[in-house]
Amino acid sequence: MALLTPIRTRPRMDRRSTVWHVDWVLVLSVVALSFLGAMLIWSATHNRTSLTEGNPDAFLIRHALNFAIGLVLAVGAAITDHRRVRILAPLLYVASVIGLILVLVPGVGSTINGSRSWIQLPFMSIQPSEFAKLAVIVGMALLIAEKSETDRHEDARTLDVAQAVAVAAVPVVLVMLQPDLGTVMVLGSIVFGIIAVSGVPKRWMLGLLTAGVLVAAIAIKLQVLKTYQIDRFTAFMHPSSDPQGIGYNVNQARIAIGNGGVFGQGLFHGGQTQNAFVPEQHTDFVFTVAGEELGLIGAGAIIVLFAIILFRGLRIAVNARDVFGRLVATGIVCWFAFQAFENIGMTLGIMPVTGLPLPFVSYGGSSMFACLLAIGLLQNIHLRSHRY
Repeated sequence: MALLTPIRTRPRMDRRSTVWHVDWVLVLSVVALSFLGAMLIWSATHNRTSLTEGNPDAFLIRHALNFAIGLVLAVGAAITDHRRVRILAPLLYVASVIGLILVLVPGVGSTINGSRSWIQLPFMSIQPSEFAKLAVIVGMALLIAEKSETDRHEDARTLDVAQAVAVAAVPVVLVMLQPDLGTVMVLGSIVFGIIAVSGVPKRWMLGLLTAGVLVAAIAIKLQVLKTYQIDRFTAFMHPSSDPQGIGYNVNQARIAIGNGGVFGQGLFHGGQTQNAFVPEQHTDFVFTVAGEELGLIGAGAIIVLFAIILFRGLRIAVNARDVFGRLVATGIVCWFAFQAFENIGMTLGIMPVTGLPLPFVSYGGSSMFACLLAIGLLQNIHLRSHRY
């Protein structure tokens, strides 16, 4: 009977000590980014009555509400037993694929900025492609981990990787049909990152890059991507050729950031921002608000916070106790790293304009929910590494 005592008490001790093992540096960095995002969104929308319908605080309140809901989701993901996470992974994948199919159904999906990516509900709109990023991560990680653990080999084999790529291919094709090239690029970076750490031969990396180029060429040939979308994608290479057309967003974004200098013009005082010269400034181009109104100091702070989040995520991946945890953490880091680089890069004119939000900073419920769920999974992996 005495042998049963440790079995009963061990979980209780774990629950009491969980709060001390949380990666608080990661948590505080995410909170700081979301707070900065709230201020930038508030500044970009408070005087735009066409968006706020007369309530200057509307988007600030919505962003705070999105963060609160996302925080609940993150806590739930963090405290869920890892075995249940692995059981729920296929359900998340299937639900994500169903959502991506529904947006393509006439009368169900809604088209915004040229992409049929949204499902409009009475009280909110959902963008399934945001959750597809997380679904691809857990789907690939689960398949590779199950194969590795079943066959008792640490590195993934060619057949395992081929099956994992097939799992990722379904959401990628569905997102391409919307078409949403930015999300396809993010999914590509996730797939590449997970495969890179799975232990397969280097020829797989070259094969994936070649496949990506071929898919892009086929999509253009079949006119999956419209001409204006391709022009917008390539506008960063020659923004001055059509400053009032395709190059308008890039030019205005660079002007706004250049106006900020080192210390910025002050929150709510940016000329480009307050006069609404930069389109989509509360979503895709929110970094321009930081550059203009908070200057190099404020914009640099956002980059530093992202660097901290990526470093903590890599640390969690390295210390993960199992293959599944290592691959999930790696996929999340690749997601955040590429999307942040792409978003900031397009505002600086060094990356194509793709319509990707800046994680935790841009306004958007689906993006916030998916990103905070990912943070919850990182904490789950981190906490599990402290229980042994």
